[in-house]
Amino acid sequence: MRLMAVHAHPDDESSKGAATLARYAAEGVDVLVVTCTGGERGDVLNPRLNTPEVRADLPAIRRREMARAREILGVRHRFLGFRDSGLTDAPPADSFARQPLHDAVERLVDAIRDFRPDVLVTYDETGGYPHPDHVRTHEVAVAAFDAVAATPWRIAKLYYLATLSRPWFQALHDAMTARGIDSGMGEVLAELPETEVAVTTRVHCADYFDVRDRALRAHETQVAPDHPFFRHPRDLERAVWPTEDYVLARSLVPAEPPEDDLFAGIRVASADPA
Repeated sequence: MRLMAVHAHPDDESSKGAATLARYAAEGVDVLVVTCTGGERGDVLNPRLNTPEVRADLPAIRRREMARAREILGVRHRFLGFRDSGLTDAPPADSFARQPLHDAVERLVDAIRDFRPDVLVTYDETGGYPHPDHVRTHEVAVAAFDAVAATPWRIAKLYYLATLSRPWFQALHDAMTARGIDSGMGEVLAELPETEVAVTTRVHCADYFDVRDRALRAHETQVAPDHPFFRHPRDLERAVWPTEDYVLARSLVPAEPPEDDLFAGIRVASADPA
């Protein structure tokens, strides 16, 4: 079995669906993370590292951070080679968001041809949040999935990430508040829309939350040690929300949600001697 996760920047793979990747990798699934950009125009979000020297060397530093996170997760990794667009409504001309769609799709199709994944995971049409690179990543990944659908290296299933959802934040906030712990999630909940995500697939991966956390901390320019994400007790998270969640967007094999496995339907087909 092979799983490809397509993300916009280094660190996205560790903050969104990382425990799933670690679980499948530990079970022997061949996992490849494809990162569309190098995060060159990202900010340094760890005050301790926000120095002129770090900012000047940020592209190389983010590559080293990605290499450490990849090793922690136990996965393979490939940069698609585009430049970060920055969080702006007017991305520079050389940025990922401004490149012709077919050029980016062609590069991802090359990666698909080389790796031949059974499952592809990426963002939904919102990008998870309105960063131009996240929205573009969705567009590129879906177009690449469709482009190979009639080829020998077609992908059986396409999923959208539903991690860091409003219900997840709400459940952790309520559980922490019940324990008398300041969750720090009130501001996040106030900003998140009330829309509900039609989750089809919940992958149990609580045993890999520590791996996820270590991989995320490896991106030390992007995550300060006291980042709010690390505030909630992990035993509470395991009890309240032990899964990472997905929406099945396309399937070329029979699928019957709700599922607890991204390879549901594929494992059965692989085991069928016919």
